[in-house]
Amino acid sequence: MTQEDGDLDSLVRKRIRALRVAQGWSLEELAGRAHLSQSSLSRIENGRRRLALDQLVTLARALDTTLDQLVETATDDVVTSPTIDSVHNQMRWTIKASPGMSVVRQRMTEPPHENPARMRAHPGHEWLVVLSGTAVLMLGHSRIRLETNQAAEFPTMTPHAIGADSGPCEILGIFDRDARRGHQRDAGDGGAQRAPE
Repeated sequence: MTQEDGDLDSLVRKRIRALRVAQGWSLEELAGRAHLSQSSLSRIENGRRRLALDQLVTLARALDTTLDQLVETATDDVVTSPTIDSVHNQMRWTIKASPGMSVVRQRMTEPPHENPARMRAHPGHEWLVVLSGTAVLMLGHSRIRLETNQAAEFPTMTPHAIGADSGPCEILGIFDRDARRGHQRDAGDGGAQRAPE
């Protein structure tokens, strides 16, 4: 067994135990769900029994996860450096676990466009959280006020614009692949009223 195999073996055992504990289950409860004896499960968790593929499949099912998730390796790349766009007052980084997803932190000082002709619409889905201040989300004909720590989720095919309400605000936006592409196409638009990209 290589060092890498040993590390994965140890990680899978720790993950089984952590998932069991997170569910609030005793060894006996998970063993019953996985059709194993309690002593077999204890030996699996403690590294005193070989991990068999059929048992891992059964344990993954019992823990409401998949075999792939149970055995996926931890990334060494935990810390990432965002790119800074000082022109648009944005910090942007991609979500490695979901290719195509990206996160943007943006400070806004201007109110959003309220004229539907100036709002944008494109394929995709967006989520945003207000980190500080109060933001306004124009969504179709609705004007939605979001206070600090409130969040919104919406399909981007609905015409939308985001801006500040009565003073600066800071938001964290999350974009799926299509929404990110839609904002990148509109990157030529100027002004702080632009929705985050």
